[in-house]
Amino acid sequence: MHKLLGILFLLIYSSSSAQVKLKSGDILFQNLDCGALCDAIEEVTKKHDTLAFSHIGLVWIDKDTVWIIEAIGSDVKLTPLNTFISRNNNPVYAARLKPEYDSMLIPACNFAIQQLGVAYDDAFLYNNKKYYCSELIYDAFKYANNNNDVFRLEPMTFKSPKTKATYQAWINYYNNLGIEIPEGKPGINPAGIAASNLLIWLGKLNINP
Repeated sequence: MHKLLGILFLLIYSSSSAQVKLKSGDILFQNLDCGALCDAIEEVTKKHDTLAFSHIGLVWIDKDTVWIIEAIGSDVKLTPLNTFISRNNNPVYAARLKPEYDSMLIPACNFAIQQLGVAYDDAFLYNNKKYYCSELIYDAFKYANNNNDVFRLEPMTFKSPKTKATYQAWINYYNNLGIEIPEGKPGINPAGIAASNLLIWLGKLNINP
């Protein structure tokens, strides 16, 4: 499985010159380079050998303007596509559900739009009336699929796959929040969504002039 994913992402990486035609309901994957926490997320969740993702957003096209619905910063918000892409120099990749799931795209977007202003889930706890980036995408498509999973929740870990010790960055993070690390609690991350066999990869995005 990992070998297959590696080949898949190598092909995506090689097709960077292609112009990607986005539509509402497409999913964008990004490496935020936000420091020790992003590095820990990528190391724990990485499911292939080519690319690392620490953030995800949902495309919404309204009157020819391309927006990204995302949970980032303080809340769920609409971000212009070029702003999303230009956060850093890391490439942004686009994926889309396979054609047989087209009927889910607009309902998923409508659900996500209704969450605008909902507080960011900085504790990464599922179903606490807040949203982190991939949790928003998970719930949006679950809603669009008549409350049935499209992507999968999995037990979260905050431990290094190499040393099996909890990353110091996460210890400090949750100490600052004043709560226990939710080790083993259900959650979802960008790499988990990226590994879904329901997705078609469209390629790497460029900033529009």
